[in-house]
Amino acid sequence: MSFEKLGLSSELLTSIKFQGYVTPTPIQEKAIPVVLSGKDILAGAQTGTGKTAAFTLPLLQLLSTSDKPGGQKPKALILAPTRELAAQVGESVETYGKGLHIRSTVIFGGVGVSPQVQRLKKGMDIVVGTPGRLLDLAGQKALDLSKIEYLILDEADRMLDMGFIHDIRKIIKLVPRQRQTLFFSATYSKEIKELSDTILNKPVQVEVARQNTAAETVDQCVYKVAKNRKKNLVAKLIKDGDWSQVLVFTKTKHGANRLAQQLEKDGITTAAIHGNKSQSARTKALANFKSNKVQALIATDIAARGLDIDRLPHVINYELPMVAEDYVHRIGRTGRAGCSGEAISLVADEEGKLLKAIERLMKKEIPVKQVKGYSQSEKEQAHNESVQKSTARKQGSKPKNNSPRKSSKTNNNNQSQKDESGDGTAKKSKKRYAWWRKKKK
Repeated sequence: MSFEKLGLSSELLTSIKFQGYVTPTPIQEKAIPVVLSGKDILAGAQTGTGKTAAFTLPLLQLLSTSDKPGGQKPKALILAPTRELAAQVGESVETYGKGLHIRSTVIFGGVGVSPQVQRLKKGMDIVVGTPGRLLDLAGQKALDLSKIEYLILDEADRMLDMGFIHDIRKIIKLVPRQRQTLFFSATYSKEIKELSDTILNKPVQVEVARQNTAAETVDQCVYKVAKNRKKNLVAKLIKDGDWSQVLVFTKTKHGANRLAQQLEKDGITTAAIHGNKSQSARTKALANFKSNKVQALIATDIAARGLDIDRLPHVINYELPMVAEDYVHRIGRTGRAGCSGEAISLVADEEGKLLKAIERLMKKEIPVKQVKGYSQSEKEQAHNESVQKSTARKQGSKPKNNSPRKSSKTNNNNQSQKDESGDGTAKKSKKRYAWWRKKKK
């Protein structure tokens, strides 16, 4: 199958060819014809399989061939869970849409609202954004969604995980009932099914991979290591492997900052990206990572869905996620578009249950590997340290000189002499005390 057989315009085919793509991915092959036919779609595919192009390409085609003239109000709305993902989708729209004269903009929080309002006033065909900022602008009457013909939800499961369900329902009320809705998700849960049932009209269901699985191109493994040795192991893996690009996931923002500082001390160029960083700092960190100016990018789960790095070779789970599904999204940053990748998880004793949950979700055991000197578990390390301390105490109580011990007979004689000396001293003291009392009388 080639892109030419999918019914795309010559302008889009030129853009695709310019990007170096020759053969559509399975999700693109199945989804693009459905979208072009005007039907709603419920698409489930593992991350990294080309979902973004699967909806941006047909959307651009539909808008470019529309008989209705473009106006000030947008015709297409794309919802994304994070700023990074919204920016990525917006970039894809611009890249594929060159020469089509389709206006688009990206809307998200964390940056000034005035420039976004000014862009909307110029009139846009496509608006890509995060739910919160979109509702803010709609509330300010700066964004009118009454003419939306195409509604796309990208990474819908992540939006539900992040608590956007109520915002999504509010946005649904602002768009026309008569529309084409495209629903894309990396995982397909009961909650996703319930939401899709309320907003889709007789959708065509497309699924190109078993639910909650990682790409087969990702080589997964686990290193069981004591928690306090994880930083050292990360540095060792990067240095020994001479890695130029590795994405490392932590659970917390502070944990990301601490790890970044430690790796910098170890001589590894590092940047951190998380919710406390300004949008400009996050954009700069990602740009430096993509251009190989930074070896290690430390990220929290909020960035797991929005990072699209071509041919990213390595992902490390410094800490396992609390939600098993997030593991799939994390490691989906590597092994994308048919390229191979490696996903490593560092697992401490207390993370054993999290690992079991991930393996149950994926219906497979993740192989365990060892690095010499780092294979001790927390309990083993504590036991060995206890033994070492006990040995050190025992050695510290021994005589410091190396002279040979005297025979037991000699020791006994010496002890007897000391005892006798003591008794004799005591007798002399008693005589002196008796003499002193007699003199006093």
